[in-house]
Amino acid sequence: MYKVIKYFTDLQDKNHPYNVGDTFPRDGLTVTEERLAELAGSENKQGTSLIEFVEEKKAVKKQPTGKRTPAKTASK
Repeated sequence: MYKVIKYFTDLQDKNHPYNVGDTFPRDGLTVTEERLAELAGSENKQGTSLIEFVEEKKAVKKQPTGKRTPAKTASK
């Protein structure tokens, strides 16, 4: 996933505006690896990185915080 680090309007997407913190590309849009490299590097009209790669955080399961009770033993 890519996040916008500098405001820009995407000239290849009907001038769609991207604000800092937005996800790129927007939902429903597919872009090439070359386009991602262009926007992440300085080979674009602004001459600076506009997006950066961000790893998606995986959901972490939390352990219950309640006290544990000892297991009951079967009596004879």
